[in-house]
Amino acid sequence: MNDIRRTILWVIFGFSLVLLWDQWQVFNGNKPTFLPSSKPAATAPAAGTTPAATNGVPSASAAPGSAGAVPTSATPAAPREKVNVTTDLFKATIDSEGATVNYLELLKYDEADRTKHVVLFEDGSPATRYVAQTGLVNPVAGDAFPNHLTQMTPKAGPREMADGQNTLEVSFESAPVGGLKYVKTYVFHRGDYAIGVRHEVVNVSDQPRDALLYMQLLRHGTVAAGTMFGTNTFTGPAAYTNEKKFHKLDFKDIAKGKIEPPPPANDGWIAMVQHYFASAWLLKGDPASEQLRREFRVRDLGDNLFTVSMVATLPKIAPGATQLVNSVLFAGPEEEKKLESIAPGLDLVKDYGIFAIISKPLYWLLTQLHGILGNWGWSIVALVVLLKAAFYWLNAKAYASMAKMKAINPKIMEMRERLKDKPQEMQQEMMRIYKTEKVNPMGGCFPIVIQIPVFIALYWVLLSSVEMRHAPWIGWITDLSAPDPWYILPIVMTATSLFQTWLNPTPPDPMQAKLMWIMPLAFSVMFIFFPAGLVLYWITNNVLSIAQQWFINKRLGVLGTK
Repeated sequence: MNDIRRTILWVIFGFSLVLLWDQWQVFNGNKPTFLPSSKPAATAPAAGTTPAATNGVPSASAAPGSAGAVPTSATPAAPREKVNVTTDLFKATIDSEGATVNYLELLKYDEADRTKHVVLFEDGSPATRYVAQTGLVNPVAGDAFPNHLTQMTPKAGPREMADGQNTLEVSFESAPVGGLKYVKTYVFHRGDYAIGVRHEVVNVSDQPRDALLYMQLLRHGTVAAGTMFGTNTFTGPAAYTNEKKFHKLDFKDIAKGKIEPPPPANDGWIAMVQHYFASAWLLKGDPASEQLRREFRVRDLGDNLFTVSMVATLPKIAPGATQLVNSVLFAGPEEEKKLESIAPGLDLVKDYGIFAIISKPLYWLLTQLHGILGNWGWSIVALVVLLKAAFYWLNAKAYASMAKMKAINPKIMEMRERLKDKPQEMQQEMMRIYKTEKVNPMGGCFPIVIQIPVFIALYWVLLSSVEMRHAPWIGWITDLSAPDPWYILPIVMTATSLFQTWLNPTPPDPMQAKLMWIMPLAFSVMFIFFPAGLVLYWITNNVLSIAQQWFINKRLGVLGTK
């Protein structure tokens, strides 16, 4: 019975590593090795094609001029102008058509090859289109209002944040449309990925006006290919309200019409989420703006383009009056602490999958250790030490049980040989020996059972945490989120795993005994492709486990016995 249970545990553990390996292959741009997806990744439209409907707040097939509708095409009143903005964090381009942010380069983050910066927003090709738009909608049938297709005029002013300058404002103003003039001002702050966006709606008519202000993110729907078990970090739109909490709005579900965004609320935000980085629209800056009633909408525009929108109802605007609304466009890395400080729930864009209940405390503990040690690699080592200390007595009992199993192993082997033709009697005799020697055949399985969820949870921490991206440890390990380029850590991990196998009791069954030695070798192949931080975690865990098991085996006098 013990042999069967041990085999089952090894199979579960091995299968978990297979899933993790496949997932890490996906995020390194490779195809899954073992479990290829039965569904191909979404394909983007070919460059140069024009989507049938690439703009507009998601609404129920609204037509231009109807309530809540935004035109799907427009003729600019003047030539479009691209306004280039540079700050300490961004290199941005704002299109005068709608004052849309259609290019955003993150100057503090490099791509994997380190030769160029990460580009979050881009409008150069339909295959990579990702922009941030805003505009006004007429809630009743009638005149259109300025929207993200309306030509706006940039106001004069600096376009580059100078040394010592903490804020940079870039403003755009529309001509009156439907009796309303729209002024939009981007406020960039030094060291801050949260860009302030000030909306001023001026009623230049002689009648009161009702208007809706929408903020939306338009993105292509191409995501990384995943395994058939769907263990990817999430990519796609998201929305949050205090009442209904966090909603992931999957591209494929939007295309199928299965998505139900959160109901209207007086709070909340929208976002576009991807690996390591996110963008989000939030109403923030003053109580009046933060408490505006808002709706959440999603739309499939066709040709693999999708939008997620937040539509706020503005107070009635009297003739000659100006309605001011303050908002924030966040565009940057998924740094958990900073996201928490911007808005409630914004940290949820960092995807821990189903292991969040373990991953979040592990991440918190890692950040505390990093605050002391200043190095993510040594923080991982310290984390393992703390975890081993927390489970010391449980592991001690497990290792003591394994040592006792090793001590009685000769007696079990002799009994199995003697009763090999009498399986029922063999089983009864084995249980009698266990009972007489006070050995729990399952006792040695606890360390494996405990390590699997922690191992997988830490994998998600390393996979999801942008802080680990390009984070060095020592010498040749310059990126803890990438595999060891020299394979030194996997080799050390294999050696420690084999030594630990030698310390364990040998299964009476010869086939299982061979399997115990083959499994560490098989795992070592997969560890070659695992992030260095995860292999470092496993090595540290192995070394501490070996030390504890060696001490217990020596104390019980079974060190070196078979």
